[in-house]
Amino acid sequence: MNTSIVQLIAKQSRFAASQLSSTSATVRNLALKNIADALESVRRQVLEVNALEVIKARQDGQADAMVKRLTIDDKVFQYMLSRLRKVALSPDPLNRVLAGHTNPNGLQVYKKSAPLGVIGIIYESRPNVTTDAAAVCIKSGNAVILRGGSEALQTNILLADAMIQGAVSAGLPQHSIQIIRTPGHEAVNELLKMDEFVDVLIPRGGKDLIKRIAEGTRIPVIKHYDGVCHLYIAADADPEQAISLAVNSKCQSVQVCNALETLLVDEKCAAQMLPLLQAAFDSNNIELRGCEQTRKILPDISPASADDWRTEYLAPILSIKIVNGIEEAIEHINHYGSKHTDGIVTQSLQKAQKFEQQVDSASVLINASTRLSGGGDYGLGSVIGISTDKLHARGPVGPDELTTYKWVAYGNGHLRN
Repeated sequence: MNTSIVQLIAKQSRFAASQLSSTSATVRNLALKNIADALESVRRQVLEVNALEVIKARQDGQADAMVKRLTIDDKVFQYMLSRLRKVALSPDPLNRVLAGHTNPNGLQVYKKSAPLGVIGIIYESRPNVTTDAAAVCIKSGNAVILRGGSEALQTNILLADAMIQGAVSAGLPQHSIQIIRTPGHEAVNELLKMDEFVDVLIPRGGKDLIKRIAEGTRIPVIKHYDGVCHLYIAADADPEQAISLAVNSKCQSVQVCNALETLLVDEKCAAQMLPLLQAAFDSNNIELRGCEQTRKILPDISPASADDWRTEYLAPILSIKIVNGIEEAIEHINHYGSKHTDGIVTQSLQKAQKFEQQVDSASVLINASTRLSGGGDYGLGSVIGISTDKLHARGPVGPDELTTYKWVAYGNGHLRN
């Protein structure tokens, strides 16, 4: 794909964005419904093409975690459709009056939500990002340029073509949704130069991809780095609840960004809790690595190195550290964590509030699995990803997070004195 084609896509998206900004919520919601229907009509083809790409990924020696993220089966496809339909039912994020007042001279001043404009999504492995990204962008009145990984190219093209058909049938501009259709880095490198047309880039994938995008463009980037997620079991935690939450946080899906990677156990309950936790994790085939104190209680587990505390395993591995109270737990999380998702298990409201206020993370879970941090379980429907930035968005990036605002003033011949 040469520069002129990438530039054409960017220009077309800019024109579409100017039209999308004034579409009604009714039209955008109809587009999302039509998109879901169009996707349903190509379900069989998508599953067949995706199955071939999964076979090729395995033949190419791709890791099991990547292959799992790549795979679409009937359950995953249905989940993709449900998220589209859910975001269609969510409140309109546009044209909301965020603040407003009338000056003594009668000038009416409003702060109103508005679309960001053109959003480029650069992602790896997960074809469901194709549908999630389009849904969130259309709902929030943004044009989207999709660039998925080469391992899912044909799946993504099938999905995108169906979505384009659905969007256009509802009356949206032709180029509201576009996809870059060739593999390789050349097209991505050209897209990074399109700051004249593209307002925001959102990379989804490994740390290397995100770093390359952020360092290679003048376009603002919403970033999601590592998910080094923690769960702190306080001294007063209910043992049964603590074990259940720890196991679900780690084992429900080990290859995702909000899976538990480091378990912190208060020293006052460690002797009681650790053997129970070991038995639970052993039954789920999780390799445990522990600090020196932990290994005095669980001598048959591997020692944890300094690097383990900073590692996002995305694998059946868990590091465990004994801490001396909530202050040490918070200090460890803020030092080693990635500001993604961290949780506490406690029966104390005071401890819960202290943890919530002092842990510097996009999501803080109180007596709940870290796996719940995300758009679906937060009731947001489709999201593009989870931002570990503080500006412009933080946490799950849904329709509201893909808006900015503008100031609007209504006068009656008002002049500046």
